[in-house]
Parts: sequence; C-alpha cells; structure tokens
Amino acid sequence: MAGHSKWANIKHRKARQDASRGKVWTKVIREITVAAKGGPEPDDNPRLRLALEKANAANMPKDTIKRAIEKGSGTGETGALEEIVLEGYGPGGVAILVEAMSDNRNRTVSDVRHAFSKFGGNLGTDGSVSYLFNKIGIIHVSKDYSEEDILEVALDAGADDLVDEGEYFEIITSNTELSNVLEALKNSNIEKTNAELTLRAETSVSLDQETSEKVLKIMDFMDELDDVQEVHTNAEFPENFEAEE
Repeated sequence: MAGHSKWANIKHRKARQDASRGKVWTKVIREITVAAKGGPEPDDNPRLRLALEKANAANMPKDTIKRAIEKGSGTGETGALEEIVLEGYGPGGVAILVEAMSDNRNRTVSDVRHAFSKFGGNLGTDGSVSYLFNKIGIIHVSKDYSEEDILEVALDAGADDLVDEGEYFEIITSNTELSNVLEALKNSNIEKTNAELTLRAETSVSLDQETSEKVLKIMDFMDELDDVQEVHTNAEFPENFEAEE
C-alpha cells in the first residue's frame, strides 16, 4: 500500500499548488459532468456528491458547477465526454493505469502512448494491468481526532480498515460503503479532509531510488495531460524516497 500512499501524498501536494492557479477546475468539471450522467441530484448520486465536494474545495463558482451538472445530466448543453481507461507498463515493469475523460479518444490515446514511450514505458492492451487493481473508497481524517473514536465510527458504518499515514488517518472502504461511512462520520461530527473513490493495487513492485524517480516522472507527466483524471500504479517507492517539489 505504501506505493499508493507515497504517490497520493505527492498528488495532494500538487493539487494544493495547482488549485491556486485554477488548473484543477478542468478535471473537476469533467468529473461533475460524467458523474451527473447518473442523475443531477447529489443525494441520489454518491459519485456526483464527491465531485461537488471537490468543486467546493477548489472554490469553483456555483454557475460553473451548475452548467457542468446540466451538461452531464442532459438538462442543459449536451456533452460528448467519454470515460477512457488506458493501461501499460512503466520503468521497472511497474503497472500504470490511467483514467481519462475526453471528447476525442484518438487524441487521448495518442497523448498517453507518447507519455509511456517518452519515459521508457509502453502502452498495453485492455486488461493487461487492470486486473491488478481494485476500486476502493478512501477518507482522510485529521489527527485532531482520536484513532479510537474514528475507528469505532468507521467500522460500525462498514469500513474495512484504518491506517496511520503519518500526516492523517486513512479510512479504507469498499466502493459501495464509502457513502455510508462518510455519513456516519458527519453524524459523529468527525470532519474529513479528503474523500474519493480510487484504484489500489493488491500487489506491488518494489523500486530503488533511481527507478522511483523515473516512475514518478512518467506519472507526473501523465497527470498533467488535460484529458487525464487519475493515474494509478503498483509501484512501491522506498520509505525514504522524497519527490522533488
């Protein structure tokens, strides 16, 4: 799990930096638009509810949020965004899975293929690495709360585990129980700092310092592509590995 956590921590730092420039808006708008295909009401659509929380955290204007919901739900301007999953291998043979949203599949595939080849990896076929990943829910909670209190509420609501990640506690849930756990935390006045559905590899590939830097470069490059929403890996970075800011 450490590989995911290290990459997640790096991404969260980047997200805070990007948010000040508004770059994160594009990805959140796409997520709202696609999530809204499941219905425009957040109370009935957990995926949309999570997307709206990201939008509010990024200080996105209400009008922008409304247009994205209308576009996705078909109540406004119609959109043609397609969810695309691309798979391949990076340096050291690590698996890399890319989730994208695009109105032009050929452009997205070309950009991701270029990223793989540029950094010594290769784009694979459908199913080549996706079997290594499971969809889970994660919730980050500040250490202002006691581990015992969080654990009791989370497990009673259906969570699978609680992990101490140093800067925060991470609650792990199945993708179907995320909403229930979030609701239970809210009812217990325990505030989260982040919540999302993500993909996590069950097995990992341990890397040395040099290969870790190469893998981080390819993932960072992909994460900056306009159509890419999320990048996942089964890389296990060294404990003392620190990415360049």
